[in-house]
Amino acid sequence: MLVDDIAHVRAGDKGDTLILALRAREEGGFARLRDAVTPERVARHFGDALTGPVELREVPALGALVLVLPGALGGGVTGSPTLDGHGKTLGYHLLAMPIDDPAG
Repeated sequence: MLVDDIAHVRAGDKGDTLILALRAREEGGFARLRDAVTPERVARHFGDALTGPVELREVPALGALVLVLPGALGGGVTGSPTLDGHGKTLGYHLLAMPIDDPAG
């Protein structure tokens, strides 16, 4: 099972910091999303690309999580040597993160 099975993603940026918003696909799915996506798991998934700890903010009224990933953009839009300075594709990298299947 992947994060993509339970959530949608949107990406934004501020300097070299990537900001990802995950929203549960199903009403009532926020608890599952919150349990599956932790700062520690996200940090492991992104590995050495990050320059600091992952911050997670819960937005339960929207069934969403907001993740702040410092350094993920390698210098930001104007300073990054990559083709994706805004980090839009990195949202899909998060959706590809494996999570536990509650069905077993």
